[in-house]
Amino acid sequence: MKYSLILALFVFGKIYSQDPIFTQTFLVPETINTSFTGALRSTKLGMIHRSQWTSFGVKINTNFLYMDSWFEGMKSGLGITLLNHTESKSKYSFNQINLNYALAIQLNEDWFVRPSVSVGFGFKDFGFQNMILEDQININTGLIIPNTMDPIALNESRTFFDFSSSILFNNENSWVGLTVKHLNRPNISMTQDGETPLDIFISAHANIEFPLYRFSNNSFSDKNSVYFLTNFMMQSKYSRLDIGSQYVYDNTFTLGFLLATNPLKTGLSNDFLSSFDVFAGIKWEGFKFGYSYDINTSRIGATGGVHEFSISYDFSVNLGYLNRYKCVRYF
Repeated sequence: MKYSLILALFVFGKIYSQDPIFTQTFLVPETINTSFTGALRSTKLGMIHRSQWTSFGVKINTNFLYMDSWFEGMKSGLGITLLNHTESKSKYSFNQINLNYALAIQLNEDWFVRPSVSVGFGFKDFGFQNMILEDQININTGLIIPNTMDPIALNESRTFFDFSSSILFNNENSWVGLTVKHLNRPNISMTQDGETPLDIFISAHANIEFPLYRFSNNSFSDKNSVYFLTNFMMQSKYSRLDIGSQYVYDNTFTLGFLLATNPLKTGLSNDFLSSFDVFAGIKWEGFKFGYSYDINTSRIGATGGVHEFSISYDFSVNLGYLNRYKCVRYF
């Protein structure tokens, strides 16, 4: 029984070695690419909360907070992010704090490149301190001793250093990016002498505008924008491809959808289409609010869906009056 429990925990540990993924990547792109640090030439802060699998017996909550600013003299952005990820059943928790730096370089009249680096520390905890092993129980007295001689002794927590990098290419209306996380392959093993390198996470993503205003001369068309969205992610043998579209009206309101697919058909289900995701956002007086809901389409069962809520604030409300050439456009 004891070793079955430990084996189960190791299985969970393998699942939790995968990075948390957000649906609102295109509303809060800081979650997927650190090159967006300072990209609006202003100071901004925000957060996103993700709640999933509420009806599956396992509730997972993920929170992401960020704050960054632009330094005109250095043509650079500097920011900090906090990630918190918890699971109700196993009491697993993961926290990470990162410092991000991005540099803006002009390639030609229309295009810019923004390389970035991110360094931080991660903290994993499985709550093993609450688990009692066989040799800790004195069957004669019923007392519990604090130490164990079990060869598979588990640490209560694991701390590690992490290094990642991203790059972003953008013009006035569209952008294409690449992110590679965990370049140093940090050890995340929960055993005392274990060695479990964290798998590298790769994401290739793009937001491409369809210029509707070019096909009409009326002023209403100038206020409408439609974008093609795509984000391919891979970590170890697991992969995911999101494709969809986003509509933006007058840079104040947006609606969009994503099809979350499983190209290699790996994971808990081998279905090609994992979920249908919808999202919406609105801007008001420097604030931006977002909501998304993921509708499960796989054979996993009734999961209760995935809800995401986001809020951010841009301290430069009159951003439109700034020089646009150094800015990345996104809702």
